[in-house]
Amino acid sequence: MRKMKIFTALLLFVLALLMLIPVLHADSHSVYIIPVEAEVERGLQAFIDRGIEEAEDANAGAIIFEIDTPGGFVDAADGIARLLQDTEIPTIAYINQDALSAGAFLALNADEIYMHPSARMGAAQVIDQAGNAAADKADSAWRSSMANAAESSDRDPMYALAMADASIDLPEYRAGEGELLTLRAGEAEEVGYSEGTAASLDELLEMKGMENSELVYINETFSENLARFLTNPVVVPILLSVAMLGLLLELFTPGIGVPAFIGLTSLMLFFYGHLVAGLAGYESIILLFIGLGLMILEFFVPGGVAGILGIAAVLGSILLAGGDLQTTAVAVLIAMIVATSGMVILVKFFGKRLQLFNRIILSDSTDTKSGYVSTANRPELIGQMAVTATELRPSGTIVFGDERIDAVSEGRYIGRGKDVKIIKVEGSRIVVRELEKKEEEE
Repeated sequence: MRKMKIFTALLLFVLALLMLIPVLHADSHSVYIIPVEAEVERGLQAFIDRGIEEAEDANAGAIIFEIDTPGGFVDAADGIARLLQDTEIPTIAYINQDALSAGAFLALNADEIYMHPSARMGAAQVIDQAGNAAADKADSAWRSSMANAAESSDRDPMYALAMADASIDLPEYRAGEGELLTLRAGEAEEVGYSEGTAASLDELLEMKGMENSELVYINETFSENLARFLTNPVVVPILLSVAMLGLLLELFTPGIGVPAFIGLTSLMLFFYGHLVAGLAGYESIILLFIGLGLMILEFFVPGGVAGILGIAAVLGSILLAGGDLQTTAVAVLIAMIVATSGMVILVKFFGKRLQLFNRIILSDSTDTKSGYVSTANRPELIGQMAVTATELRPSGTIVFGDERIDAVSEGRYIGRGKDVKIIKVEGSRIVVRELEKKEEEE
């Protein structure tokens, strides 16, 4: 009887464990859907990072990336690729429209690729901001990254290289020499660059046996959308140009006005976007406020040192917040050129003068047109009589009435207490001559 009770207790314990297992692993049946849309840039990287982190926290069974992008920036694509490679959750790229350029690179970094019947993947040559092919060094590094991405999922790297290198001849896929490879859905499946073609996400889930999984859609918040816009490498130079030009214009007018408000707002938007995107840390914000404080101090403490240190601190905080030093440095350089051009236009064509410079440079003119004279001109003294208060050797002092006046003799020595006549006045130079006896008698 006792053995039966023990057996019954063990059986109930095992049944309880079996009932508990599905509860413990319920999250592993969830599938997270993360959209990869529009341009590939740093803001998108921050959004995908958040989505993957949430999926990992929930112990998700898989992550599906819905891709529709014309490409974007290499540095951001590299960062996103590392996120895909580092997660232990199975990743699936579902190309529902286009995975071009950096988009093709991201798809190749997923564990599996599925495509919509009308989708395309390829055309992944690196181009610079002017729309021209990148330099050999950057192009070579990108081709290597494309090949590595293909090999990481056991795909033939030749097709990935053909997407980035127009010299590879694949005429059977409309990519003869001089043309980049862009694969259609059927062609991608044919060369092993796609595990299958699905007309919808539901069809893909059925193909993967995930039709009963809980779907969790990761959507961008308003802050993330705004951050994606503000951290776009095209928008960043505009923000910085407006910021620098606004602060520069404020130097032309006393006090804090509209230009300063616009400049500071642009600067705050730059830091807000990079902070939300996870590119800027609080150390860059602290450095920014130190720089602004020094610049404000310059208005009250003339000398220029505080202003120069403030500008250096602000520039340092911008470079620190930008994430990629080279890209941010180029944006700062563009902004400085725009601000300098604005200063030249204002000074040259509008005759403005920097209020900041007025604190350290004397700009007032003391010419005769403005009423300034170095000494009073006294022509009425010519012909008047005076007495020497000191000896004239030839300069000295004479007394005219109650007034002592500096004077010089006509050339010879004149003793003290002698009567003299003022014969010439040339500005501050008063010339006298000793009176002869005949003149004294007269």
